[in-house]
Amino acid sequence: MFSRIKSAAIIGIDVVPVSVETDISDGLPQFTMVGYVTGQVREAGDRVRTSLKNIGIRMPPERVTINLAPADVLKSGSHFDLPIALGLLSCMEKIPPDSVRNIMAVGELSLSGEILPVTGILPIALKAREMGISALIVPEENEGEGRVVSDLQILGFHKLPEVIEFLRHGVLPARMPAPGKSARLNEYDLDFRDIRGQETVKRAACVAAAGFHNLLMIGPPGAGKTMIARRMPTIMPPLTMGESLEISKIYSIAGLLSSEQPIVGIRPFRSPHHTLSPQALAGGGKIPTPGELTLAHRGILFLDEMPEFKRGSLEILRQPLEDREIVISRTAGTFHFPANFLLLAAMNPCPCGYYPDLNRCRCTPRDIRFYMNKISQPLLDRIDLCVECSPVTYDELTGSVEAGESSAKIREKVVRAHEIQQERFAGTGIRFNSEIPSSKMEKYCPLDEKAGEVMEKAFSVMRLSARGYHRIIKVARTIADLDGASVIGREHAAEAVCYRMIDRKYWVR
Repeated sequence: MFSRIKSAAIIGIDVVPVSVETDISDGLPQFTMVGYVTGQVREAGDRVRTSLKNIGIRMPPERVTINLAPADVLKSGSHFDLPIALGLLSCMEKIPPDSVRNIMAVGELSLSGEILPVTGILPIALKAREMGISALIVPEENEGEGRVVSDLQILGFHKLPEVIEFLRHGVLPARMPAPGKSARLNEYDLDFRDIRGQETVKRAACVAAAGFHNLLMIGPPGAGKTMIARRMPTIMPPLTMGESLEISKIYSIAGLLSSEQPIVGIRPFRSPHHTLSPQALAGGGKIPTPGELTLAHRGILFLDEMPEFKRGSLEILRQPLEDREIVISRTAGTFHFPANFLLLAAMNPCPCGYYPDLNRCRCTPRDIRFYMNKISQPLLDRIDLCVECSPVTYDELTGSVEAGESSAKIREKVVRAHEIQQERFAGTGIRFNSEIPSSKMEKYCPLDEKAGEVMEKAFSVMRLSARGYHRIIKVARTIADLDGASVIGREHAAEAVCYRMIDRKYWVR
């Protein structure tokens, strides 16, 4: 007997359809699995046989061959257990062969016959809908995640006998359906109004959010750098449903979704500890899985105490900051992971944190130089805005000074600037000013005469690279958008240049 059932393999963040072919024929009792599979998939044979035995179904003493096609795609993971079991049941005529004809199945089996949750349900469901599959069988705990995808029947089961009963008689298990969860987008608990003082830094944060520009904050401990960073998502352009699905696919593969949170509703904010390895940052493994750079896609990657990160980890940032993706090559193939994030970094001006206050700073010039030079010039060149966080005064801290704008007010400005960008870049695939290619600078970033004079002087005095020059102009374009100006003026260019002056105070060139 022969049967075929559809499943899927996850390669990086892509989903490849897989046909699980099962054949039971005469011959010495043997269980063979082929199709370029990992040891993790080969273990499915023992799990499936024991699971079937424990629900009262014994394998026939014949030759069993399982093929996972196509054979040139490496298959890994435990989610092939369920389709393998259904293929065997079809060959053994325990379920009608026609019942699995246009069904896709994924799920891990326990030895008792329970169906255990797996990762990657959301992208698999999207691929199933694209293929025209009528129904997707998933573990019960993954049902809420699958139901995010419309126009596809998602069937969640807790035990293998329930699946058999459904395929035999069309009977679903008698239990209360899980309440549907709608995506709650762009809801935050923090607010910029909580931050006292630091108006210059708030302005830089507004510019960074409006144009998706990278931002570096330098200041002593306790100045509010981390507080500002954690409130950055509250002022960023709203997350669209399309972006939410794009992010949720990544989080599903990484196993970060749950029945309580079947979809990502806010822009990601990733804040890894400085001890993380380069593999954890970029993504690693024989078949690479998403790292912090990819988990921050369409959101923020916050590096607190940036010089404390390993130099090798920081240098990994250079390619994704330029190309907005990270490419990892392994013997199994080349994997492309999206990494279009806003880099938000914070650091002290010296090891003790109090330079240039010589009354408190005890660092030698050599100590300061060594500390600051942990941030290489090529990486610094990819940071659009660099601002200084001054210590908070007593009046600001105690509320004698009026609190600044709320996140809602700042976000209104950001949204207006983003709408201008959407209109400007309609049909080009560009979303923010930071993504403007150098070949389109003249088209999208026109300078008036006085702004041109400012940039000419800045280029020569600051000894800017071509990359640094273009990044300043992109920031100026965003500042002009916040003012509703179609052409970059002198004041816009001057403010953008100021955001690159602070690095000359701390870095030796």
